[in-house]
Amino acid sequence: MSQTFGGWLFEKTWETLLKRIITCTVVVAVLAAGYVGARRIAEKAGACAGGVSESGGECIGVNGSGYDWGVKEIGPIVDRIKDENDKLDGAYVTVAMMLPLQPESAAEKRQLRSELQGAYIAQYRANREEGAPKVRLVLANPGKDYAHQDEVVPELVEMAHSKHRLRAVTGFNLSLESTREALSSLTDQGVPVLVARASAGSLANVEGKERRFKGLARILPTNEDQARALADFNGSRKNEQTVVVRDTRNDPYVRSLADAFQELEKQEKGPSGPDTMTFTSDGIAVEGDVDNQFRPMVDTICSSGADTVYFAGRSTHLRLFLKRLAQDRCEDTKFTVVSGSDGASLKNKMSEKDWAQLVDDSGEPKMTVQYAAPAHPDAWRTEVRSWQDDEEKRTKRRPDAAKAPGSLREPLNELAALRESAETGRAGTLDLADSRTMMVHDGVRTAVEAIRGAKLAGETAPTLQQVGNRWATMQATNRVNGTSGRICLTPSGNAYNKPLAVVRLQPGEKKGTSRLGYVGLAWPLERKQAEDCVVRGR
Repeated sequence: MSQTFGGWLFEKTWETLLKRIITCTVVVAVLAAGYVGARRIAEKAGACAGGVSESGGECIGVNGSGYDWGVKEIGPIVDRIKDENDKLDGAYVTVAMMLPLQPESAAEKRQLRSELQGAYIAQYRANREEGAPKVRLVLANPGKDYAHQDEVVPELVEMAHSKHRLRAVTGFNLSLESTREALSSLTDQGVPVLVARASAGSLANVEGKERRFKGLARILPTNEDQARALADFNGSRKNEQTVVVRDTRNDPYVRSLADAFQELEKQEKGPSGPDTMTFTSDGIAVEGDVDNQFRPMVDTICSSGADTVYFAGRSTHLRLFLKRLAQDRCEDTKFTVVSGSDGASLKNKMSEKDWAQLVDDSGEPKMTVQYAAPAHPDAWRTEVRSWQDDEEKRTKRRPDAAKAPGSLREPLNELAALRESAETGRAGTLDLADSRTMMVHDGVRTAVEAIRGAKLAGETAPTLQQVGNRWATMQATNRVNGTSGRICLTPSGNAYNKPLAVVRLQPGEKKGTSRLGYVGLAWPLERKQAEDCVVRGR
């Protein structure tokens, strides 16, 4: 009896002890999991470096001390920016790059790297020139689609009135309503802004009218200017040959591009072609069911007799449209697809399999894809050679390239300087084909020239208003020679008749041979940019 009782007591004691051990283990595990979770949250918050804080799952704010925003692809270039900033003493001004800094896709990360390379190279060059003041470069993250711009703008405004002397904000690579709000908020508070890549007309002042964005400048022609330049470059088409395909999502870039293309159609002669065809995307980089929407659309286009498509949509969806057109194309029609400057992002989004679908069995492209790029690395070398050829035919002698018109020679020299500075400044390998590095470089360089031109002798830095007023004077001898062409600004702060590089998608039969090929220059005003770069009435 006692043995049984003792055995029972031992078993109960062991059972109780075992339960306690299990309970303690579970508690420890829960605490450990909680600690790990809390640590991860803390690490995430801690990863948002000085001047940056977590908001909605993103790191929002301003930083110039080497923070890579959790994107390893940009780590080396933000380190270079930090090194450059660390060399500065108190006699400097600050220029901010405002653009989304935590992209998700590999293509967007490559694009971001290119943009930051351009900004750094411009800073590196500026700080080795004789002009003063020197430049501190900071990166401002407004979040995906600029959704948190209202959290970043106050920081930038505060920096404008602090010892850091922020004197210009540039970048702005997406034409969105939230981008427009950021521009409006900054300029309303007296901070000068320069748009380097966004092309929507809603992000520009209208010539001859009161400026809606005081202190705004832009170095990229609007979508309306791009459409006019392309129309002039390609020559007139009959209305029945063309069809507009547009995204109905509320997107300023798409909306202004569609309006420009539809205006072109109104000017075309002959019987009407197919009516505008629409699709609806869920976001700039979201494929969603867009390809399914393209299926019946392509069937209709192939039956319509049209051979030219004006595509008003983002490059994410242009890629899907081209693949669908290649699969379902009409047997006897070789289409020409024309789009806007966002087409410059297409190459980064195309896989080898995508490229292969755009060529036929003989290796020939199934269609022509064309857009007006803000810049192209082959443009100036090609144009100088073309000038030499023309002169040789005229004079029977081959002229020296150094005697080419300044509008061709100066951008070529700038591009050489960019490449040289990239090497000496250890900016990394450049991919210039999508124009991002070139345009952002030109944007920062234009901002620096405005700041230096506005500074009075003996002053450390100009006022915000002096910089904002300087934009309207940057023409003729006060122009900026950019890698993308001469930058001459109108009284409203817009790029005056700035040349665009007409680029053609060139699918290659063999792996790695596909590229974006330069075709020629086009001008918004249907005439070449004047050599004196003086802004004249339209």
